Amino acid sequence: MTHKPLLATVLGERQARPPIWIMRQAGRYLPEYRATRTKAKNFLDLCYTPELAIEVSLQPLRRFDLDAAIMFSDILVIPDALGQKVRFEQGEGPILDAVDETSIAGLKPEHAMEHLAPVLETLKGLKAALAPEKTLIGFCGSPWTVATYMIGGRGSTDQAAARLFAVRHPGAFAVLIDILVATSIDYLVAQFEAGADVVQLFESWALNLDDVAFDERVIGPNRRIVEGVRARVPNAPIIGFPRGAAGNLARYAAATGVNALGLDYATPLDFVRGNLPDSLPVQGNLDPLRLVAGGAQMDERVDAIISAFSDRPHIFNLGHGIVPETPIENVARLIDRVKNG
Repeated sequence: MTHKPLLATVLGERQARPPIWIMRQAGRYLPEYRATRTKAKNFLDLCYTPELAIEVSLQPLRRFDLDAAIMFSDILVIPDALGQKVRFEQGEGPILDAVDETSIAGLKPEHAMEHLAPVLETLKGLKAALAPEKTLIGFCGSPWTVATYMIGGRGSTDQAAARLFAVRHPGAFAVLIDILVATSIDYLVAQFEAGADVVQLFESWALNLDDVAFDERVIGPNRRIVEGVRARVPNAPIIGFPRGAAGNLARYAAATGVNALGLDYATPLDFVRGNLPDSLPVQGNLDPLRLVAGGAQMDERVDAIISAFSDRPHIFNLGHGIVPETPIENVARLIDRVKNG
């Protein structure tokens, strides 16, 4: 069986140099992505058209020596599949028809997997097209993060609408989380069956929660997903990325059972050394704006990250998604630095 360095790292094997992929590596910083994007009616159409989604997923690997492809999709395909109206407005991001106590009961999880079938076709096509040493990554948004969009109707800096809803209407909120957990399990199991080597749970809004809320809304649902997926796909490799978890990182890793822990760029390197088990694989965590600026400061930070995690399994990545204004030559320089020093 061909060695896949990134998959092996997720499973706990330290590499001589860390493998690398980049969150949002298929995106607007690439001119070929922008050209392909014009062939779709809208962003969701791009996600649901396997031919186009396969193409944009492979584009960064044609340019760069990345160790993985991640399927092109979005975390909000799940609410879309549940029957909530989702649209992406230019310059505004995602906009949803916000759910309330009444409309939560009208969500249709029984139709979700049929709706998501095109995404699974994308995974099958990617599996067939990828070189055998490349890891294929699937993903979904974690329930709390997805719920913040479903309740708030859009992204926000403090997730206030969802935080208030959770404490004012705990019964309805629990129903919504249960739907998202069950649907996410089905979706991730189907991704593994379609060819994914590893999946990532994007808990993009793990910040702004007190410790009780973090346990209830982040740790609990993510643990249920990990356990539910592994009940059907034994030993399924899973990366957890709880952005903004800060002092909750160790608890998240231990309680959820993820194989590897994604670190955002605000996580201090010495915090990892002092608080996370040496055997725990980590992923991250360059600030995306250091990649935009490039030059010597980027090289120095890349070296510091690699040095800090040299005693444990480490996947190099950004600490959040790559931004559209990133120069392509800086991405090439980053990958060369990670691969060759």
